[in-house]
Amino acid sequence: IESLDVPRLSTVSMRAVLNAPLASTHVTFDASFGATVLRQVGVAEGLTQYLDAGQKSDLILATGNTPASGFERFVEYVPVGFAHVVPDGMDHIIFVLGLFLLSLKLSVLLWQVTAFTLAHSITLIAGASGVIPISPEIIEPLIALSIVFIALENVFFSNLKAHRTAVVFGFGLLHGLGFASVLTEFGLPTGQFIAALIGFNVGVELAQIFVILCAFVLVGLPFGRKTYYRSAITIPASLVIAGIGGWWFVERIDII
Repeated sequence: IESLDVPRLSTVSMRAVLNAPLASTHVTFDASFGATVLRQVGVAEGLTQYLDAGQKSDLILATGNTPASGFERFVEYVPVGFAHVVPDGMDHIIFVLGLFLLSLKLSVLLWQVTAFTLAHSITLIAGASGVIPISPEIIEPLIALSIVFIALENVFFSNLKAHRTAVVFGFGLLHGLGFASVLTEFGLPTGQFIAALIGFNVGVELAQIFVILCAFVLVGLPFGRKTYYRSAITIPASLVIAGIGGWWFVERIDII
């Protein structure tokens, strides 16, 4: 018999015939289930609560009396994707800033961002759909290393090299699995799954554009044409980013 003291992941589905629309409800599990962490998925402000054995949950608000349309799901998940990068995804923000620092030339930035976007879109969809297995304990340290690599390239190369776009594409595949991991944890609706997935991805793209625009306004416009831009801004900032990525790698493989 499985010990109730051992954490276990369970998915419980309930169905009921209602005589009237349901606005809210409570959930109580039999005490034999032991202590439970209850999480309402697929909702931005869903209930998350620790329940002792047999404890009644707080009020759970219904997500709606009628199924959401594809457009409604799309709109619902755009801010979720945006928030995963800004402000919650500091590692993704740092990576995008690393791409920005290589060069202020539009062509250089466009090639990198396009490669990154295409790559992470592929693995985000594949990971969230279950086509590719997601292992955060492997993905997260590799994402940290991708930050280190990009930052150090900024130090040693002043122009876009042919291999840079391929490298960014490869790292984009990793970041896409990172996005998928968070999205899977948050929960995707069983209805309008594709619409929610596309909305999340669009939110991620908007957040990346926002980060680049902020960097351009705060750094590119006032300092981009200065002769000291690379020596005083690109290289020092890239070294700082490399240091942060290295620290995250050490933390994520838990060797300290």
